[in-house]
Amino acid sequence: MSPTPLTGPAASDRPGGTTGKRVVLVAAVAENGVIGRNGDLPWQVPEDLRRFRSITTGNTVVMGRRTFESIGRPLPERTNIIITRQRDWAADGVLVAHGVKDAITLARVLEGDIMIIGGAQIYEAAMAHADVQLLTEVHSSPDGDTFYPAFDEDEWVETEREAHEGFAFVRYDRGAHRA
Repeated sequence: MSPTPLTGPAASDRPGGTTGKRVVLVAAVAENGVIGRNGDLPWQVPEDLRRFRSITTGNTVVMGRRTFESIGRPLPERTNIIITRQRDWAADGVLVAHGVKDAITLARVLEGDIMIIGGAQIYEAAMAHADVQLLTEVHSSPDGDTFYPAFDEDEWVETEREAHEGFAFVRYDRGAHRA
């Protein structure tokens, strides 16, 4: 099984687009919207982790401080930008931004697309800037304390779906035209 490629018109090809970089939300989401519990994933889907690595490698990943701390280290083969309100916060091997807009501006001059990887507040703040959502829909409803933000389905079109037992890889594009 190969990961869903990130294809389609580049940002520079769309009205208002200024660079070839896309802002991509990457998340695994349960049927009840849960994305985390106690700083961890409330499920085991090894295929999702392999897909996440494949999708994000070679790109710039943007995450909140708590997400970074739950991972425990910078993700290898990716530029890591950590968003925090703490002005004096620092960690080896990462860049720091103090808001989503600042992180996206910084990432525009770095390698690859801009991959937003969590947590909930970062997804919510980045939704207005996103071009693509690459979601793993987990077919369960676990207890959790962290949720993926609701999004206006009129602004997004499902353009790809790869079904598996217990989950599906789904791609949504902003403003794509329905066939």
